[in-house]
Amino acid sequence: MSARRVKPSLYISVDIEADGPIPGPYSMLSLGAAVAGTQDADGFTAADPEKQTFYRELRPIGEEFVPEALAVSGLDRERLLSDGAEPAAALAEFSAWVREVAAGAQPVMCGYPASYDWMFLYWYLIRFTGASPFGHSGCLDMKTLYATKAGLPLRAVAKGTMPRELLSRRRHTHHALDDAIEQAELFANLMVWPGSSQCLPRRPRPGDEAGGGAQ
Repeated sequence: MSARRVKPSLYISVDIEADGPIPGPYSMLSLGAAVAGTQDADGFTAADPEKQTFYRELRPIGEEFVPEALAVSGLDRERLLSDGAEPAAALAEFSAWVREVAAGAQPVMCGYPASYDWMFLYWYLIRFTGASPFGHSGCLDMKTLYATKAGLPLRAVAKGTMPRELLSRRRHTHHALDDAIEQAELFANLMVWPGSSQCLPRRPRPGDEAGGGAQ
C-alpha cells in the first residue's frame, strides 16, 4: 500500500508577550512570527527566518495584569491601551499572513516552549476570528523535540543544557519578533540534528527476562 499523500508542513516560529499567566483575564500584548522552514517527503529545508515575518502590538483586553509578567517584555501597557492594534484586526491580519506564507502547505506553529505561546495564540484566534489557521492541534514544542532526540526527561531540558551548535547566535530579548526569529533558527537546527549519541538504552521492564514475556 502506498503512503498517504500529505501536504508539506510549513513551520512558523511564534513568540508572544503577555501581561499574565492565562488569556482572558490577562492580555497578549505582542505577537511575533517567523517562517522557520518546510518539511516534505524529502526532508526538512530551513528558511531564512528574517525573510517572512509578522509582528503586531495589541491593545490589552482587560484591566488585570501581573507587574512581573509585564516587566519581562518591557512593553508600556498604557501606550498600548491607546496605540495598540485591536485584537480582532491584528489576529485577522495574522491569519491572512499565515495562509499566504503557507500556500500549498499545512502551517504548524512551533514554540519554545509551545504551551504558553500556543495557549494565548489559539485562545485569541478563536475568540477574535472564530478559527485557527493551524487547526486545534497544529503546534510543535521545541523542548519536547529536543528531549526526545537527546533521550532526556522533559523537565531536565533548558537552553543552557543544549549543545552550543544547536542554539541561535541571536540574543533572546523578550521582543516577540526577535525571539521568534531566534527560535526559528533553534528549530531549524533541531530538525536536522541527528540526536545525542549518549541516549541511554531502555530499562528492562518486568516480563522482559528470558522466557518471561510474550514474544
